[in-house]
Amino acid sequence: MDKIKKDNEINNVVQPDLSIIYDSEKLDDKGCNGSPDMIVEILSPASVKLDRWIKYRLYEEAGVKEYWIVDPVNESVEIHLLTDKQYTFKGVFTKSDTISVNILSNLELDLEQIFI
Repeated sequence: MDKIKKDNEINNVVQPDLSIIYDSEKLDDKGCNGSPDMIVEILSPASVKLDRWIKYRLYEEAGVKEYWIVDPVNESVEIHLLTDKQYTFKGVFTKSDTISVNILSNLELDLEQIFI
């Protein structure tokens, strides 16, 4: 479990496009204090380096269990799962695929319904 930190102990603050947080104790009036369980970032031309490198490393170090990078231009989703404190690349999935949300059992997404 993540240790709840005081404001002066927090060094990195990022704002994901979408985050899933199971532990309500991590939430306060300022947002999530600790690591979300899953983060989804949606690429834009201005955010490619930030999402694919800088945030990727921060999320891995912070212990985010599942990290998705959504590319709306190429209609794809890249999935990374945390294993032994490092991300393992699960794959790149496209409009013709159905993918599972690993941290939420029995939840599948039909990407054809996402990329309309």
